[in-house]
Amino acid sequence: MKISPATHTLTMSFEVFPPKTDTAFAPVRQAALEIAGLSPRFVSVTYGAGGNGSRYTFALCREIEEGAGVPTLAHLTCVGQTKQSISASLTSLKEAGIDSIMALRGDLPEGMTGPQGDFPHAVDLIRFIRETNPEFTIGGACYPEIHPESPDRRGDLKYLKEKVDAGCDFLTTQMFFDNALYFHFLYRIREIGIHVPVFPGIMPITSVRQIERAVTLSHSFMPTRFKRLVDHFGSNGEAMKQAGIAYAVDQIIDLYASGIEHVHVYTMNKPDVAAEICRRLSGILGSMA
Repeated sequence: MKISPATHTLTMSFEVFPPKTDTAFAPVRQAALEIAGLSPRFVSVTYGAGGNGSRYTFALCREIEEGAGVPTLAHLTCVGQTKQSISASLTSLKEAGIDSIMALRGDLPEGMTGPQGDFPHAVDLIRFIRETNPEFTIGGACYPEIHPESPDRRGDLKYLKEKVDAGCDFLTTQMFFDNALYFHFLYRIREIGIHVPVFPGIMPITSVRQIERAVTLSHSFMPTRFKRLVDHFGSNGEAMKQAGIAYAVDQIIDLYASGIEHVHVYTMNKPDVAAEICRRLSGILGSMA
């Protein structure tokens, strides 16, 4: 996956996650192929959960590329990893024909008090990939608000600049629910010399349970407008689903109207949600043709 120049049209990418077990692979594969069938610019596959590391991540990437013909972005985490193990993963990726990586530190396993291994932070992984395998396209993560572990915003931006200087080709943001946060973030990073593409990450919230998890994991700010939506529709499952999709579409339209031409959607492996977002966007943007 190479970062192409601006096209003055809206493009999208979707994120899916791999299964935790062999028995769950078939339904996840089916969902991922349905999502890939919506013709995204690429599909991002998160790092394997449940202690399976990269096994299912790389396998799902292969299925998407071969089964749907859509480029993939394989997540690769470095916490607790060695240079030898990362080198082996890079070799596996190349052998599978995957040329793009989302380089992340990863969550600390339970009981681990600090980063261990040869790569304490994502910047160390990015630098290693760029120095040893320069042919890869490398993505990095960023937080429009602030990384939960950062002591202050200035330090957070300084670290982000280090990641970009180490070799990031683009950045993808953590989910956010107020577009103003994204635009303020863009202004701040451009001021300090970060000029790579920054793809906004949008998560359609379709259930109250999902909201609770999203807030816990990302510490994302929930604007009053969004809280009112949840208060009004949260007790009705189908209504909350449709309202959450509508909110995400509204965010995407606002981003596009403000000059943002690529949006990354966290699908939670829900083809119907991804398809409905595409359908509503097509109806809006198609009427402009």
